[in-house]
Amino acid sequence: MNRYFVPFAQLRQQPSIVVDSVGLGAVLTLAHWRGAATPAALRDDTSAGSALRALHQPATPGLEAAAVTANHFDIDGFIGVWSLLNPGLALAQEELLRMVAVLGDFREIDFAHPLADDALKLVCWLNAEEKARFYEPFGAPIRRRREDEASAEKFDWFLPRFAEVLQNPEAGRAAWQPEYDRVQQAAAIIQSPATTQQHYPEIGLVVVNTPAPVPYYALFGPTAGYDIVLSQYDGNRYELEYKYTTWIDLASRPTLPRLPLAPLVARLNALETSGRAWAADGITDTGPLLRLTGKKLSKAERYAAPDGRPIYASSIAPEVLEREVVAFFRAGYEGIEPKKYWTWPEVKAAGM
Repeated sequence: MNRYFVPFAQLRQQPSIVVDSVGLGAVLTLAHWRGAATPAALRDDTSAGSALRALHQPATPGLEAAAVTANHFDIDGFIGVWSLLNPGLALAQEELLRMVAVLGDFREIDFAHPLADDALKLVCWLNAEEKARFYEPFGAPIRRRREDEASAEKFDWFLPRFAEVLQNPEAGRAAWQPEYDRVQQAAAIIQSPATTQQHYPEIGLVVVNTPAPVPYYALFGPTAGYDIVLSQYDGNRYELEYKYTTWIDLASRPTLPRLPLAPLVARLNALETSGRAWAADGITDTGPLLRLTGKKLSKAERYAAPDGRPIYASSIAPEVLEREVVAFFRAGYEGIEPKKYWTWPEVKAAGM
């Protein structure tokens, strides 16, 4: 079958498969969004993973549709769309494509995996070309554009060009090299004695102590299986983040629900004497941050790498902050069992 991409606004004009999005009128939804109508047999950690599962099950109702769409452009969604349009090559490169989708969405990667280097190159190529030719992720509103409309231009450019770089990453070296080098240098620091990690599996928290902020691919790379990261940098600079793994319906393992961070914010503000205030994003944000405030960050800035935004010095000692964070989550999760497929009403109720 020769499938083709259509802009999201054209969803209802023909039978369409919706990837990494939800939309009324879809004949098949392949998305890991919480509550999405993805068939149970096709559920996966990433939306691209669901698309690849569908290719293994050609009798899936709705898969006969020729039109494929998405309401935004990101790496996971793009890989899902591209795979449906290029099924033979996608199945031949399935393991690598799955790694690309996970790295793009969750920022997780096992650098020791034999395909990790190619996965990083592909992600860096996608990032670099997207920013150079269009706009950064979550950048459409700043340009007074709707993401579901503006992103169609990205799909139109990337869809016919991705196969060449997938099969020969060297073809994209000029684009991917700068970010790739930056991530590799940072990953070496994260994997060195300069960095320590403390794991609290019962609350899904990993505490990373490292000298300075690094790109997400290095910071979150080794945090697979954990959903909360407390980053502690030299000079009493800190950020705590709920990973995207608890915004979506993760299929591979149970998770704990996000807890509202307001009580922790209040506790830290009671301890803080630097003159700055702690603040946190709401739990329905894709990646809520808790940090000392300065200039308000845009969504694009919060999504971008930690080493690209200011992180302010706190008066709270690292061991005190870690103790407060651990105590908050241990108390909040008392009596709550991890499970798969939390609904948003269940998440909100758990935090009450």
